[in-house]
This record gives sequence, structure tokens and C-alpha cells, in this order.
Amino acid sequence: MRHPLLCFVLVLSLFAVALTQPKPTREPFDPKRDAAKDIAAAIKTAKKENKRIILDVGGEWCIWCKRLDQFFLDNRDCADVLKKNFVVVKVNYSKENENKEVLSKYPKITGYPHLFVLDKNGKLLHSQDTGLLEEGDHHDRTKIMEFLKKWSPTGK
Repeated sequence: MRHPLLCFVLVLSLFAVALTQPKPTREPFDPKRDAAKDIAAAIKTAKKENKRIILDVGGEWCIWCKRLDQFFLDNRDCADVLKKNFVVVKVNYSKENENKEVLSKYPKITGYPHLFVLDKNGKLLHSQDTGLLEEGDHHDRTKIMEFLKKWSPTGK
């Protein structure tokens, strides 16, 4: 090594940059959001980007909703497939806002979180009980990746 100080400064600089990069955080379920407007905006985006839409229905009270969000933060490969193929809309379901009018257009939900897959025009393609994507006390990476690939616009 001809310039150990230069190497040290370079490594230190890269470390400092890594520390200043914002860590991805989960988007909370917000009872104040207008789910109908959010879905309409998602349809516009999905048409423009040729993606499908996932309605992620849940609430801040729901531990499995938070676990699913954390799953995507921890599993970047799954998050990349999600981002590449889908526009995600968080639809709040809580005491503060049950989003009854919006959710009345979809099949009954028996547990949370619940995922609805829509085509780019907003037509329902699939209703997903996320309990089927779990294994023990966590979401199963293989099951989630299979779900994402199956329902992506290309089916891959």
C-alpha cells in the first residue's frame, strides 16, 4: 500500500456516506387519508407505468400489518419486485376510519393485513388472505415472492 492515509480517508469517507443515507422506513396506515382518491391516483400511475395495484388494507393497531411492512424493508429483493410491478395503496381500517364505502366494493375481509390485487384499470383480480403467506411468527419469503410473481403484469 503506497498511501495508507489516502486509503484510510477513502474508507472513512465511504463509511460516512453510508451512515448519512436515509434508511427506508415503513409507510404508516393513516386514517385521515382519502382511500378513494389514493386508489384513483394509483390507477393513473398504474396505467402510465403498466403496473398492477395492490391495496394493502390494515391499520396501525395490527402487528401483522407492521410485520409485513418490515418484511419488505428486510427483504429488498421482494421489495424490488413489488416496486417494479405494483403501485401500493395503503387503505386504513381502524376505529377512526373503517373506509366502509371503499371497502364495500371488494370481497369481505376476514383478517388483516389483507391484499387486493387490481389491474391497471382498477378491476379486482385477486383477494389475498395474508395468513396464507405466513410461516409461524413471520411472513414466508418464498410464498410472498410467488404471490408477487404470480400477480405481476407479466406473471414472472
